[in-house]
Amino acid sequence: LLERKGVALGAGASEAGISVDVDVAKRHLEYALDLLRQALTEPAFPAAEVTRHVKQRLAEIEQERSVAAQRGAMELISTFFDPSERTSRPTGGTRETVSAITRDDVVAFHAREMSPTGATVVLAGDLDGVDAFAVIEAALGDWSAPEGWEALPPPVAAQTAANRARVVVVDRPGSVQTELIVAATGPDRRVDGGWAPYPVLGFVLGGSPNARVDAVLREEKGYTYGIRSVFRPRRRGGLFLTSGSVRGDVTVEALDILLTILDGARQGFTDVETKQGVDYIAMTAASRYATADAIADEAASLALEGLTTEFTTATLRDLAEVDAGRLGDAYTRFVDGDWTVVVVGDATAHADGIRALDHAAARNVTVVPG
Repeated sequence: LLERKGVALGAGASEAGISVDVDVAKRHLEYALDLLRQALTEPAFPAAEVTRHVKQRLAEIEQERSVAAQRGAMELISTFFDPSERTSRPTGGTRETVSAITRDDVVAFHAREMSPTGATVVLAGDLDGVDAFAVIEAALGDWSAPEGWEALPPPVAAQTAANRARVVVVDRPGSVQTELIVAATGPDRRVDGGWAPYPVLGFVLGGSPNARVDAVLREEKGYTYGIRSVFRPRRRGGLFLTSGSVRGDVTVEALDILLTILDGARQGFTDVETKQGVDYIAMTAASRYATADAIADEAASLALEGLTTEFTTATLRDLAEVDAGRLGDAYTRFVDGDWTVVVVGDATAHADGIRALDHAAARNVTVVPG
């Protein structure tokens, strides 16, 4: 079916759930949905394929550890979240947990967890002449929950580590570039007062060459190709992240400037930069949702959080009500200056300089192997 009907099939897992997606020309929709049904309800899980995917994942883990940004992200979650939380460990597993997976484990997981109860089907595209509900019912109508299946409890915000406000230096001796990650708590999409200010904040602080961070570190100093800020929601709670790489020889000064800018933003935002951020988020929305694939991805990701596409519509409309005061209130509500900082670079060259910085997080600096 993949070859004869031009069907693209993919699957993925995140902390929010599992998704399986197909992409196909409208005339072959029924074939694609039948393939989806087979993947969901009649998986074969050949032992050789399971073994191959385990080896592939192990290779990916090794590669991730070699990439500074990904190695820093691993260190961030283990530092930011309490060790008892699943969130403190990589979503895709570790070498120890992945290498232990067998075909029996995969079969048992599928039989226990893969259920239509609480699932969402998203169909996006030109549906003129398509009886969408009929074709979905024909393909998936007989899919039933496994015997004894129980719904998961409602999600709760992950507990953060008691000592998360600190700097961890991941040692990469001789590194000519340094990866910086600065994190604080953030909201989920259900935040009181609305989600609209948070993508605007990401743009104003680290979303363009004219944003506060890049205006200094990139345009004025020439220390980086770009530093980006984003509020990243989870099912409950979230993170505020600012990250990017700088020249190794300016690591300490760049971190000092970065923390100073982020702390200084708690003093508020101007009307001009607020309007620039609102206009960018609002005016680029049409291009972000220009394809059926993008719409389906948006709908599916929202569904995993218990939301519908009405959330996107309401947020875009609410952008018109975002002013400088609301932007400042949204930032200070979560960003209190208790930063979790991960530095991936040469510890011998930078650790002592970081300890000397006049920032609260720099009072506790730990060096770990890269």
